[in-house]
Formats: sequence, C-alpha cells, structure tokens
Amino acid sequence: MEIGNEELVGVTPLRIIEEERHYRKNRLAGAFRLFSRFGFDEGLAGHITVRDPEYTDHFWVNPFAVHFSLIKSSDLVLVNERGEVVEGKTKAVNKAALAIHIPIHQARPDVVAAAHTHGLYGKTWSTLGRLLDPITQDACAFYEDHSLLTDYGGVVYDEEEGQKIVKTLGNHKGIILQNHGLLTVGGSVEECAWWYISMERCCQSQLMAEAVGKPKRIDHDSAKLTCKQVGAPWAGEVQFNLLYERIVKEQPDLLD
Repeated sequence: MEIGNEELVGVTPLRIIEEERHYRKNRLAGAFRLFSRFGFDEGLAGHITVRDPEYTDHFWVNPFAVHFSLIKSSDLVLVNERGEVVEGKTKAVNKAALAIHIPIHQARPDVVAAAHTHGLYGKTWSTLGRLLDPITQDACAFYEDHSLLTDYGGVVYDEEEGQKIVKTLGNHKGIILQNHGLLTVGGSVEECAWWYISMERCCQSQLMAEAVGKPKRIDHDSAKLTCKQVGAPWAGEVQFNLLYERIVKEQPDLLD
C-alpha cells in the first residue's frame, strides 16, 4: 500500500503502521478465502504468512484447524521469530508453518509474504521431480525463477528441513517441493498469493498438455523476456487485486 505525501500531513508514524498492518491482514484474510475458492484447502495442510510492518521479525499466520473459507482478519495470529504466539485469539499454530516460514522470513528480508498449501495439481506435478517448462505465457512468469527441492524428508517439523527449503528456494519467487507441493513468496501478500494461484494453474496446464502429447516450449530468449513482463511484482499485485475485490464483495465478513 502506498500513501501519497499529501496524505501524511498530521498523520503519526504509529497510525501509518496500524493502517499498513490492517491492510496486510485484510489482504491475507482475502488470500485464504480465495485459496479456499480455488480448492487449496485440503484438511489441516496449508499456510500463508505476512510480515508485520512494525515488528519485522514477526509474521501473521492462520490459526491451526480453522478452514480457509472461514478465516477473518481478526482470526489471524501474530508469531515471533521463536515461533511463539504473541497476539491472537488462539495459541494454536500449524507446526509446519513455523518450521517453513520462520527461516524464509529470516533469510529473505525482501519477502513480505509466503504461501504453501497442498493444491491438487501442484502436489501432483511435484511427484515428477521436474521444474515447470515455459510452454505458455503464464508459465514464463516462473522461467528461471523457481526451484526444485528433491529431498523429501516427511512433514516439515524441524529447523533442518526448513533450512533445506530456504537454501533451495534461493532468490526465486517459487519452489516445487518434490512429493509435497508448491511454495511461493513475494514482496506483498498480493504478489505472493497470485504467484501461488498461477503456479498451481501452470502445473495443471502442463499436466493436461503432456497427457495428450509433447508440448512445444517457448524459446529461451522469448521466455526470459516474457518473465520480465508477466512475472514482474506489479503484475502479481494487480492480478491478485482483481480477485480480492471480487471476494470482498461476495464475502465481506472476511474483513471483520
């Protein structure tokens, strides 16, 4: 969220921080509702986090065992760098969320939000142990900008497994966790959530294409150029906001 200079006159830093926190939490709640709409809400699996604008080593996350379709802004839980809940209605948080997201937020100061769920097409594609190919314009957003972690070590509950994800992710926007699913990051909730939605769809597209033949790849130079166009942060933010406006209109209670 950007605030113009004319809007800052007479506004205290604390108020600016509170407005930004409110903004991020609303977008996060909206992302959960959208993930549910797209079917990324299998059982207890899945979490999205957003860095707090004031306490930057803390992040907001979904409470444990609350369905994505029911999450409101007021339900979100604030967790510190040690995995302790410091604000929220509940102390229960998915342990895997802590093991995965704490090291990501620590290692990548550019990352404001991170998302991981067990979407059907993402986890199906992950079993092949391959990166996505640049076979569509949308897939080019991830060309040379996503990684593959081939070492599956069970449910991510310990720091070592989280560090493997961080190391393999590198500076990319997404990672395929073999035999597990997808994870995306971004400089905003909007960007991160859109990359996840788009990456899941790209997995679906390639699975469908390979089921009937051998897809034609976009050449390297064209794929690199297209990545700069459709894979830019602004592209992720704008496209998420289109969905956000729709879900808020349909489910305004998410802002409560």
